[in-house]
Amino acid sequence: MRNPFLLTLLAVCLHAGAQQLPLWPDGAPGSEQRRNEAEKVDKVYISNVHAPSLTVARADVRHANGAAVIIVPGGGHRMLVFQNEGMVAAKSLNRAGVTAFVLKYRLARDPGSGYSIEGDAAADLRRAVRWVRAHAVDYGVDPERLGVMGFSAGGELVSLVADNPEPAPTPLSSRAPDAIDKLSARPDFQILVYPGPLGSPGKAVQNAPPAFIVAGSNDKCCMPPALTLYQQLIAAGVSAELHLYADTDHAFNMGQRSERLSDEHWPDRLRDWLADSGWLVPRHGRLPQGVPSPTP
Repeated sequence: MRNPFLLTLLAVCLHAGAQQLPLWPDGAPGSEQRRNEAEKVDKVYISNVHAPSLTVARADVRHANGAAVIIVPGGGHRMLVFQNEGMVAAKSLNRAGVTAFVLKYRLARDPGSGYSIEGDAAADLRRAVRWVRAHAVDYGVDPERLGVMGFSAGGELVSLVADNPEPAPTPLSSRAPDAIDKLSARPDFQILVYPGPLGSPGKAVQNAPPAFIVAGSNDKCCMPPALTLYQQLIAAGVSAELHLYADTDHAFNMGQRSERLSDEHWPDRLRDWLADSGWLVPRHGRLPQGVPSPTP
C-alpha cells in the first residue's frame, strides 16, 4: 500500500520546483482588479484564487511521448485539493510519459468570490486548453493529443467543457479577445474521476471526445452522474470506458486514500486506456527520446 504521507511530501516538493503560468497576462476577464491577491494555503488545500494558472509537471525527456493532460482538482468549488488531486496525479501521468498541467481555477463557492461555476470556472478550463495548444511547442507536447482530467468538482468542469456546448461570449471586460482565444477549447480526450452532477447529462455528447470514467459504487453524489454520462456517450457512439469500484465512496484520489487494492490500482487502468486508445503513441512515427529504433 502506498504511504499517503510520502505521496503528499513528494507532491509538495514537486510543486515547490514547478513552473506556474498565468492563463491571462493581465488577469482573467472580470477578475483584473483582484489578480494580485494572494492565494490562501491551508496545509495542502488552496483557496482565494483570482489569477487562474497552470502548474507544469513535465514528463522525463527519456520517455516523454508528447501527450499532455490538464488536471482539474476538486474541492467542492470552495477550495482546491491541489496535492492529492493535482500534483500526485501529475506525477502518475509523468510516469506514463505524459506532461501534466495542473489548473488553479476560480472558486465559485469560496465565500466572497463572486464567481460562477458555469461561467468563470469553466471559462478557466477552456482557456487552459487553448493556452496549452498555443504553447505546445514550448513544452514538447502534441496539440492534438491533449486531454483533461477532473476530480469531483473538477470533473464537473471537465464535463461542462467536453460534453456541453460552449456558451456565447459575454462582455466581461473591455479587453478584446487575443490570439489564444481563437484556438479550439475542445479536449481530445476526457478523464472524469468521481465527477459531480453539474454537466451530466451532457447537452452535446454527440461531439464529445472519448472518455475514461471512474467512481465508487457507494458514492451517492457522484456515481449516478458518472453512470449517466457513460450511458449517454455510448448511446451517441462515443468511445467510453467506465469503472465503478465496489464498496468505495467518494474522494479516493489516485488510490492512496483507500484500503482496497482495486482502488489503489485504478490509475493502472487509466494508463491501459490511454495506451489502448493510442494517446501515448507519438504521431508521425516519432519515437520518444531514448527509445531505440526497431531493427529492420
